[in-house]
Amino acid sequence: MYHFFAFLDRMKYIRRWSLMRSARDENIMEHSQQVAMFAHALAVIDTEIFHRAPDIAKTVLWALYHESAEVMTGDLPTPIKYFNSDIRGAYGQLEELACDKLLAMLPAELVPAIAPCVKADPSAYEYKLVKAADKLSAYVKCLEELKGGNAEFKKAKETIEEDLRARDLPCLRYFMENFIPAFQLTLDEMDAL
Repeated sequence: MYHFFAFLDRMKYIRRWSLMRSARDENIMEHSQQVAMFAHALAVIDTEIFHRAPDIAKTVLWALYHESAEVMTGDLPTPIKYFNSDIRGAYGQLEELACDKLLAMLPAELVPAIAPCVKADPSAYEYKLVKAADKLSAYVKCLEELKGGNAEFKKAKETIEEDLRARDLPCLRYFMENFIPAFQLTLDEMDAL
């Protein structure tokens, strides 16, 4: 009996934004789905509009599995994770160990195919797209909370927006200009278009 997928199914119990008062809770499973969707969009925009050639499948798979380690470590809040380089380094090692433990829950024959999804290459261009999609997901969460009247997310929105605008990714700028404004509309406003 192998536990890999049953363990990953528990991602639905890991809450994000643990230090923030949220109008609606978000878990790492739904976050991962949104990041995969956004990463796919960025890779497609990059391919079709900017004529680059990211590996779209790799981008989506890395996004889908990007929070896998958190099923064991939990979601460490950003202010703690990035407090200093020692904490960030130690947490990176912990994530690496968690990924190894997860991969050990697979039949040996599947590890070569799944390990590259769980352990993305941080030097790859596709990884940059996944990190941008991850920030986009956080940004959309901030917009959602602010739209619902939760000012708790005001500073986070400003910080994340600044981070997104500083990234040198034309596909990200395109997404921000053409798709993000719709996230601030109501259902009736979207339906009217």
